Amino acid sequence: MTESNAPNANANANANASANTNANAKGRGAQIRPPSRFGGPTYEDDFEDLESDPEGLAEHLESRRNLRTEYIPDRSRSIVSTNDSPDIPFSYSINPYRGCQHGCAYCFARPSHEYLGMDAGLDFESRILVKHDAPALFREFLRRPGWQAEPIAIAPNTDAYQPGERAFRLTRGCLEVAAECGQPMALITKNALILRDLDLLSAMASEGLVHAMISLTTLDGALCRSMEPRTSTPAARLRAIRALAGAGVPVGVLVAPVIPSLNDHEIPALLEAAASAGARTAGFVLLRLPMAVGPVFWDWLARARPDRLDRVRAAVREARGGRDNQSAFGLRMTGSGPVARRIADVFRLFRKRSGLDGRLPAFDRSRFRPPPEGGQLLLF
Repeated sequence: MTESNAPNANANANANASANTNANAKGRGAQIRPPSRFGGPTYEDDFEDLESDPEGLAEHLESRRNLRTEYIPDRSRSIVSTNDSPDIPFSYSINPYRGCQHGCAYCFARPSHEYLGMDAGLDFESRILVKHDAPALFREFLRRPGWQAEPIAIAPNTDAYQPGERAFRLTRGCLEVAAECGQPMALITKNALILRDLDLLSAMASEGLVHAMISLTTLDGALCRSMEPRTSTPAARLRAIRALAGAGVPVGVLVAPVIPSLNDHEIPALLEAAASAGARTAGFVLLRLPMAVGPVFWDWLARARPDRLDRVRAAVREARGGRDNQSAFGLRMTGSGPVARRIADVFRLFRKRSGLDGRLPAFDRSRFRPPPEGGQLLLF
């Protein structure tokens, strides 16, 4: 009895191991669902119940591998957020989407999905909340008495040019409102889809109403596909910088995040490439791993670059006071200690050598006119 059952037991064990190995969701940076800090259910793959059902197991694995993106209407009644952080160079921002299909393993915004009763892992990049009323809400905001046309950043939290924007066109809708009203806007993206709106951006730039920052993390295409699976390639981002600059749009590059012992050695090449493409300025952010971002990032690194795991973890924690993250103002973007200082020194040196140590031109706030109630702008 024991001998006859042993092969079956081994076969089941092998099948279970194979199932776990082949259950990764394609094109997703996260492969886990970390527990929410607000409590609630936790999820863990368990294939035991399917071991006697090969067809059911195959169907389950297929649905897991081909995890579909779900778009959920967001009924928010406001669109402009404010912050008073000394680490952030803007006070007002718009995010047409919550969650991000780009699936970047390091994304600091992942924990924001926990406020929605979802997880910061696979939910964050596959369950996207869409603010269909964003342009209308933006128009309503710009009618506020006393608004002084302070610059508003588009998508500092989740990328406004993520793949869903091709269909929903909410970012473009918000830009159209801004262009009509003469409202200054700052864009941050890592997707070359921004070039779809080059007509608007070029016209706004001619009136001093827009800046663009392109996030460039690596020049290594393979690393990008793994770490930032659904965003534009490094080459496409450089082409976007070149096209924006060629159309007169003031454009800079944001090297974010810099990951110690993984991509920090690329800083000189990244800055040189950005400058050659026409960028005018550059900034960087040291890797941030707040709350549930840490488990997602370390799980990704263990799968994608296991040979680098211990070295990166040690370097990150040396730059973060022995932890995965520092939340204190003045440290959360740059870190502390010898590793962080070395990265900052290298960045400053090569930013200057590349001619990227200047600033983008000031916005022209004098052109602003609030939108009239229920109609187009007045001509006179």
